[in-house]
Amino acid sequence: MGIPLLCLCVGALAVTAARAEPRPVNYDEAKVPEYKLPDLLALADGTRVTDIPAWQTRRRPELLHLFQTQMYGISPGKPAGMNWEVTAVATNALGGLATRKEITIWFGADKGGPPLHLLLYVPNDAPKPVPVFLGVNFDGNHTVNADPGITITEQWMWDSKAQQERLAYPAATTRGQSVGRWEVEKIMARGYAVAAIPRADLEPDYAAGWQHGVRGFLLNKSGKKAFADDDWGAIGAWAWGLSRALDYFETDRDVDARRVAVVGHSRMGKAALWAGAQDERFAIVISNDSGEGGAALARRWYGETTALINGHFPHWFCANFKKYNDKEDTLPFDQHELLALIAPRPLYVASAEEDRWADPRGEFLSALNAEPVWRLFGLPGLGVQELPAVNHPVGATIGYHIRTGKHDINAYDWEQYLNFADRHFGKK
Repeated sequence: MGIPLLCLCVGALAVTAARAEPRPVNYDEAKVPEYKLPDLLALADGTRVTDIPAWQTRRRPELLHLFQTQMYGISPGKPAGMNWEVTAVATNALGGLATRKEITIWFGADKGGPPLHLLLYVPNDAPKPVPVFLGVNFDGNHTVNADPGITITEQWMWDSKAQQERLAYPAATTRGQSVGRWEVEKIMARGYAVAAIPRADLEPDYAAGWQHGVRGFLLNKSGKKAFADDDWGAIGAWAWGLSRALDYFETDRDVDARRVAVVGHSRMGKAALWAGAQDERFAIVISNDSGEGGAALARRWYGETTALINGHFPHWFCANFKKYNDKEDTLPFDQHELLALIAPRPLYVASAEEDRWADPRGEFLSALNAEPVWRLFGLPGLGVQELPAVNHPVGATIGYHIRTGKHDINAYDWEQYLNFADRHFGKK
């Protein structure tokens, strides 16, 4: 059963069967075919979900299982013997603004396998414990700020022979290179801690990267020789790492583990959504330009498609997801149902006007079609039915904006996320 009122789009192109080559990219709204979204509040047996218990005990587990087995893969829980060590503390970081902590997390009692390096800034003048913004960075902890005290994080990169090697980026050229994406000082000035983990610690972002990350490490420990078709992909690994950082927060008296906002941009926006969907300890979930495989509806033929994302990034999702290439109408779910798994917690979805690859309208429609679950809890959602004007944030428990500019996370985005967190964390 579909939800035609909110998701029908103009055009008459039929969804076609899978091809040897993926269908071409479409950026013409008039060519988006009609589609019906799966009914968010209908159980597999057709029974309607009309109350909170039915959602929590039946429909939510049903959807979570579908996303686990058909898209992101099944992730392990917290590993036995997981332990950590605070390896460095600077109480006068950033000119006295913050205390900087560096924590190394191991996923076995013997401290074997790839370690996860967690960077944490806690504002010195904020009452403790403080809420936290947590995310995965792309190129190492030392890139999120120009602070010379941050330990250089080794990363995987291409060498001259087009092979992958683990190299330490030269500090002089890469330290602070992503400062505009993190806004560390601004976030702390608002009374929040900032925490980051490197993607390459969890899994280097290429097809064979699993051999050097947590997926390969835990596969070997399990005694299995290969991944099953429903085993986790790289997005699952990055999401899993976010939960392991949250495990640490539960032991640190400077931060409030009950008020952690998980945030991610692009592919890390996908990871943030998946982390928030699985781990209900995250208090707020924020998706920035996450697009296909994240917040955007899969059934809209616009921008990136299932076939394109699986072709370009075959390691991101479980093997089962590939059977839906160019056959999105056969998916047993769509991304509005991923967003709904975050309810009743606050969710923010953001888009960029020029980021057509990520399908801003599809991201908005996904958030709009997720609203019925928040309404089950008696909570307001977006509060609008149409894509809002550029640079005009909307929403209550579900927030949304589309801003001017390209695929990125910038100061405008962070201002909206801080305002959203202030409201939901009760900060003045």
